[in-house]
Amino acid sequence: MAGNSQRRNRRTSNKKGATVGSGGKRRRSLEGKGPTPPASARKGHVKNRIANAKAKQAQRRPVARRGGKGSSEMVVGRNPVFEALRDGVPATTLYVQQFIDNDERVREALHLAGQRGTVNLMEAPRAELDRMTNGLHHQGLVLQVPPYEYAHPEDLAAAAIDDGEDPLIVALDGVTDPRNLGAVVRSVAAFGGHGVVVPERRAAGMTAGAWKTSAGTAARTPVARATNLTRALEAYRKAGITVVGLAADGEVEVGELEALDGPVVIVVGSEGKGLSRLVGETCDFRVRIPMPGGAESLNAGVAAGVVLYEAVRRRG
Repeated sequence: MAGNSQRRNRRTSNKKGATVGSGGKRRRSLEGKGPTPPASARKGHVKNRIANAKAKQAQRRPVARRGGKGSSEMVVGRNPVFEALRDGVPATTLYVQQFIDNDERVREALHLAGQRGTVNLMEAPRAELDRMTNGLHHQGLVLQVPPYEYAHPEDLAAAAIDDGEDPLIVALDGVTDPRNLGAVVRSVAAFGGHGVVVPERRAAGMTAGAWKTSAGTAARTPVARATNLTRALEAYRKAGITVVGLAADGEVEVGELEALDGPVVIVVGSEGKGLSRLVGETCDFRVRIPMPGGAESLNAGVAAGVVLYEAVRRRG
């Protein structure tokens, strides 16, 4: 009898019956979740990604990484040597030909080199200067420019974040004229940017010509060199920095791009070809500069200056 009773109880317990209510104990599950959190706190939002990247950067002090050295350079000729010394181009040694005619340019070059106190003065026979310059018309003056110490692309963003600022960086894609690089460096310095990134290959480097065009601003505006520009831009994006490419057929006008008020890298292509395909595909936005005057394009320095101004205006 006891066994039959247990079997009946099991059968009874397996049957579906009335559901017992919560007695009001689950009222909280019916309440709302409160006000919508800000964009920086919503997982998956671009501003949340930027905020997280800033927090990670703030937790660790940036470690300087060098982008390598350029090659040494020789500036030859009386006028070029004088202008390089006058415009602050770095130099290690001024070679002067023995028994040179001591004209005004030679005297001024020697005076400027002596004022610096860091430029070695070396006298050399003409045959030695011919050998050093591969037979160029040196007019008895040769100035040795040391290799440029490039930064690493990550250094530029890390330094900005370390100072509590949103990175404002310009990257150049396919710009081969050193004077354009110097003009961009000058624009970045004028608008308080944090540096310039150039590719390692098929691009202008910090030569004496770039130094001169920068009008001295290259001394305080770092230039970084990237082994692969596309990968460098992808790394910036992962760090929460918006990558903006300039293109004549861009989808957005520069004045309408709200992303310029945050951390941004502005990518400028060559005047003739513009952005390369891979670099263009890496950009978060492709913007255009309206030109009612009908010009087809702007040189790199002017284009960078326009967008830098808009970014600074939005920031405030």
